[in-house]
Amino acid sequence: MLRRWLTHTFQTLILSVFLGICVVAPLRAAVDFKEVLKSVVMVQAQVPSAARTADRLGTTRQGSGVVIDDKGLILTIGYLVMEADQTSVVTALGNTIPATPVAYDHTSGFGLVRALAPLGVGPLTLGSSAAMSEKSIALIMSLGESRPVTPVQVVSRRAFAGSWEYLLERAIYTMPAHREFGGAALINDQGQLVGIGSLFVSDAMGSDALTPGNMFVPTDLLKPILADLLANGRRTQASPPWLGIYTDAQGGRVIVTRVADAGPGQRAGIKAGDIVMGVGGRRVSDMVDFYQRVRDSGTAGAAIDIDLLPHGVGSLEIKKVTVTSEDRHDWLSKPQSH
Repeated sequence: MLRRWLTHTFQTLILSVFLGICVVAPLRAAVDFKEVLKSVVMVQAQVPSAARTADRLGTTRQGSGVVIDDKGLILTIGYLVMEADQTSVVTALGNTIPATPVAYDHTSGFGLVRALAPLGVGPLTLGSSAAMSEKSIALIMSLGESRPVTPVQVVSRRAFAGSWEYLLERAIYTMPAHREFGGAALINDQGQLVGIGSLFVSDAMGSDALTPGNMFVPTDLLKPILADLLANGRRTQASPPWLGIYTDAQGGRVIVTRVADAGPGQRAGIKAGDIVMGVGGRRVSDMVDFYQRVRDSGTAGAAIDIDLLPHGVGSLEIKKVTVTSEDRHDWLSKPQSH
């Protein structure tokens, strides 16, 4: 199937009717999108069963990645390779190449691996994610068992809050949905990489209506930290404080759904079912507001005052809990090498 796709000429791909709008916008004829697709690889990772994330994300993970330099460096989404001790990549032509984990960054959500033998493909240039605005056209490219290319439109640029204390200020949302989104490449009309696939979402347009699509992490976030990740396997600049709690927004409230084992929130006595009312005496309205207030309270290691409505105590009295935050990277196991 992949070989058949590689025989096509992607210069003639156009966006047609979706979202109720007729868009006829040929991608740039000067770009050979067949060659661009060759720079997208499959990333396979093995994670020890004792790893912190093994129970939630599994010990065998697979998604896509993108070659970004001429020495086999591959950018992917971090959850594919987080805590991995073995990785490999598969090219569009079916060649399996051993690889090594290079870095993981919780703040951006990126992961890096490096192929240990020549891939025989050229790297993609990092384009400007900031230039991707609503109605920008793009291609999603991935390597897996389903359709490798989906023409899409950017439908929203807004904040994203993930339950695992993850916050992006200007995530990229696209439609229609691409099935194999993990580590997929978002390619602009110049054949440049502008985003890495993270999630399937049901609210891509940011409204109450059901609008299935994908969320991409902007590659602009990689540029200022790339040298640090390559040198140290992680960012060494100050990281945001991590509380070790997982939350969800329900009925206009931020509710703790679980706490990380041996994490700072658990040590402070926070429990599943507690309702987060505020940070440092200031009320929070949603998860984006909550995570932003935590970040505004300092860097990893800072003592963060969380205002909680405890679960199941039969009281409406708000309780202040002080959490000594950590860098999440220090909580994870460290099999990665660089």
